[in-house]
Amino acid sequence: MIRHPKPAILLALLLALAACRQEVAQDIGPRDMSAETLGHYCQMNLLEHPGPKAQVHLQGMEGMPLFFSQVRDAIAYLRAPEQMAPVLAVYVNDMGRPGATWEAPGEGNWLAAQDAFYVLGSAREGGMGAPETVPFGSRDAALAFAAAEGGQVLVLDEIADEMVLAPVEMGHGHDHGADEDADFERRLRALARPAGAEP
Repeated sequence: MIRHPKPAILLALLLALAACRQEVAQDIGPRDMSAETLGHYCQMNLLEHPGPKAQVHLQGMEGMPLFFSQVRDAIAYLRAPEQMAPVLAVYVNDMGRPGATWEAPGEGNWLAAQDAFYVLGSAREGGMGAPETVPFGSRDAALAFAAAEGGQVLVLDEIADEMVLAPVEMGHGHDHGADEDADFERRLRALARPAGAEP
């Protein structure tokens, strides 16, 4: 004779399963920056730097995304061989949004990175003085920016690794010399550092 589980046992099992699902669900919605928000690489306050920013949400780090003072750096992080944990979501500022300026992209102005159109090779520098990968919510806005500032329009998957990982000239018209080399070396070490390793 086959015994069927009692309704009370079935209900308990269903509730336990639902609780497990709630525990693993992680809020990966975009977070706004505050006066305490620091860039992942530079460890400097992001609100003090111009240009678009990015945030990367990692598994197991709910409410604590990695913020980047330049979108270029966030894409470089995604292309690095090692990450601290699996990436669940990436957001960038939409520089074509009404009211967004280079000095202040705007609170709540976040766009999923895979939905953005990026201008690479423009005359604009990002928050750390390096050439920036400038994101827009529409291709038309990106094309208009490229027409005014130079550069080409690409989607995320079209951005080659060398476009964000190669050495760059910092601060047009200035001779940074050893400082520029040291900054590039620091960025490379940060990208190659194994998860959990000391800086």
